[in-house]
Amino acid sequence: MSPPRPHDPSRIFLLPNLMTAGNLIFGFLAVLKIFEGTLQYEAGNAAWAHTYVVSLQCILGACLCDLLDGRLARFGGAESPFGREFDSLADIVSFGVAPALLVFKIVLADIPNRIGWLIAVFYLLCGAMRLARFNVAATYKLGNGSRNFSGFPIPAAAGLISSITLFILWHYRFEKQLTIGEGKYVLVALMLFLSFMMFSKFEYPSFKGLNWRTQFSLPKFMGAVVLLGLNIIYYEWMPAIMFVGYLLYGFLRPFISRAWRKEIEDEDDEEPSDVTPPAAVEELP
Repeated sequence: MSPPRPHDPSRIFLLPNLMTAGNLIFGFLAVLKIFEGTLQYEAGNAAWAHTYVVSLQCILGACLCDLLDGRLARFGGAESPFGREFDSLADIVSFGVAPALLVFKIVLADIPNRIGWLIAVFYLLCGAMRLARFNVAATYKLGNGSRNFSGFPIPAAAGLISSITLFILWHYRFEKQLTIGEGKYVLVALMLFLSFMMFSKFEYPSFKGLNWRTQFSLPKFMGAVVLLGLNIIYYEWMPAIMFVGYLLYGFLRPFISRAWRKEIEDEDDEEPSDVTPPAAVEELP
């Protein structure tokens, strides 16, 4: 029997990196739709809201791809330095540039003295620095081995901004208006708040223990099916509830008992034998 071949750091694993490519493509499509929606809005075309909705759905689609690429990599033992770097490059487009540009075009461009421009840039810089911090930690084997995120992960931040914007657009379109009204102030405050939260000390579960081999009890499985169905049927507002709940969980987590946290986060009492090095814990930076 021949000895195993040494690991090649530049090797590209197909399925995980296809998901990462999907993440990047969704992010690019979101940017294109944002510009298209802006042109329609300036021309007085009422279809601008629908075009922005498509861009928001692209960002949420990028979140799904980003969630799957880490799962596929760990399931097949295919984690690699190439995949980590590729993932971060895709994330800065889908979860940094696209949400910042979206909120800027909808809201921040109307703020005088270029303050809106500074807010969008501040969010983008915080997201880029968080991704850079993750890559440095992975390269130099930093970290404490925890499965939790320290600070709010940037894909969740982008998902929260996108889902809240989707809800606001849906609400005001339902009212037959061509403006997002007072909802714009919510987006400004949310973008600033999430910029700081990405570097906060609040811990968020990565659900790293949840993979293709995870076994659920029947009630938990049915709950997951119902939750999925609600997100499909009520896509205008249900994702916003989920992302807001995830954000609030970080504040409430220190007050929840260990037993409840284990049940919610599906933790194991012991680390699995194939656990990744501490530096590579954050599948979602």
